[in-house]
Amino acid sequence: MRRLMLTIGVLACALSGCAFDRVQPWERDVLARKSMQLDAYPLDSFLDDHVYFSKEGAHGGRGVGGGGCGCN
Repeated sequence: MRRLMLTIGVLACALSGCAFDRVQPWERDVLARKSMQLDAYPLDSFLDDHVYFSKEGAHGGRGVGGGGCGCN
């Protein structure tokens, strides 16, 4: 009985992740908008990070090198 319940539970978990609904062609424009991206404005984020790390005098972080002196 326990084995049957475990099998049913595993199958239910495995099948619950299946996506039967596909993205329709008319819905793709919504998903492709700039605001839907993880980083909608990568250049702005890079410059903000550079200013932050330059002012804090820290080194490293999100790919911005250099120290507080402004040199690279």
